Amino acid sequence: MSSSSRGEGGAVRQWPKLGSESMGDFRVFSVRRDRRRSPRTGNEHDFYVLEMPEWVNVIAVTEDRRVVLIRQFRHGVEEVCLEIPGGVVDAGDADLSTAARRELLEETGYTADEFIHLGSVTANPAIQNNRCHTFLARGARRETRQNLDSGEDISVEEVALDEVDALMAGGHMNHTMVVSAFHWLELYRRQNPDTPYIG
Repeated sequence: MSSSSRGEGGAVRQWPKLGSESMGDFRVFSVRRDRRRSPRTGNEHDFYVLEMPEWVNVIAVTEDRRVVLIRQFRHGVEEVCLEIPGGVVDAGDADLSTAARRELLEETGYTADEFIHLGSVTANPAIQNNRCHTFLARGARRETRQNLDSGEDISVEEVALDEVDALMAGGHMNHTMVVSAFHWLELYRRQNPDTPYIG
């Protein structure tokens, strides 16, 4: 990277925080306003941050190499979207894998023999403070009925693992966190080619 692409000040530095205040709590996120000073210009600016809990999502693969997918209406884009199960890490969850197991069971009725953490991404570092953690659930199988809350309406289906790339390429599965989840899975498969059900 050239010095001009970093600005005249050279390497990018952290911006000192001068103050912070809460702007409101909206159940699934809260908003805060931070006042920060640019180390390059010395000018002060306001930035708004969505404070959100950590997220998990789950690629659940059955013994016959099928992936458990869900469809649900997404209010932001006003469309029914094809995704993998996932959700918010609750305060009562012992750890991230507990949250992944709970979300899979609640949204699909499936459980699995093993939950493997594949990787984590920042959800949207420009305005959000949380991360999304992807898990592989190996040996997934239906155990019970869904346990949806009143704000959820989710259908469950299985597709062959080998069909996932075509679903993403064709725009049928375009949720950012879902696409990044399957990237983590591909990296894991390259490093662990003999893993049962996905190798």
